[in-house]
Amino acid sequence: MIFIRYEDWRSYLRYYPVTSLLLAANIVMFIIEVFTGGSTDNMNLLRLGAVTEHPQLSSEWWRLFAAMFLHAGVMHLVSNCFALLVFAPPLERLMGHIKYFVLYIFSGVIGNIITLAVYQSQHSLQYHVAVGASGAIYGIYGAFLFIALLQRNLMDENSRKTLYSLLMIGVVYSFVVTQINWIAHFGGLLGGFVLYAILSRFIKNH
Repeated sequence: MIFIRYEDWRSYLRYYPVTSLLLAANIVMFIIEVFTGGSTDNMNLLRLGAVTEHPQLSSEWWRLFAAMFLHAGVMHLVSNCFALLVFAPPLERLMGHIKYFVLYIFSGVIGNIITLAVYQSQHSLQYHVAVGASGAIYGIYGAFLFIALLQRNLMDENSRKTLYSLLMIGVVYSFVVTQINWIAHFGGLLGGFVLYAILSRFIKNH
């Protein structure tokens, strides 16, 4: 079962340095949010890099990167950090640190690009504000989905069942909870699936 963490914190830092840095970045940015106006204040989130379709801000490309390290509230941060802490490490070991980092970042960016495109197409009277690591985390799930379906020798049966359960729960949760950015979830999932398909051509099994 690859999704059970047995490591102590020293081993975790040594084996999964990129995941550890991503977790640290999320926490540091959340602390900055708290001390600059609050993690649920939309204006503060916009200042720090939230994605929005507002005409004066939507063309600022750096938001596509920055938004994935911002979180709206403690529970948003905790849920994403838990997913990253528990489920991401096997992928970092399999892909190697650099390719894993590339997949994580660009899955998040793809999720945010699709989110922005959908928001702009809706012509809503009220502008949206999107933040969170969910797109990148679903990119990790997308990579694991590719492995579960097409590289079955790299994943045991219990891990496949756990992954499928996670995805089913994620789909239901994305639509039931109104504040969830389901667009980033599905965009990140698709991005991670495709990116892993490309990157796996250059991966030596770790």
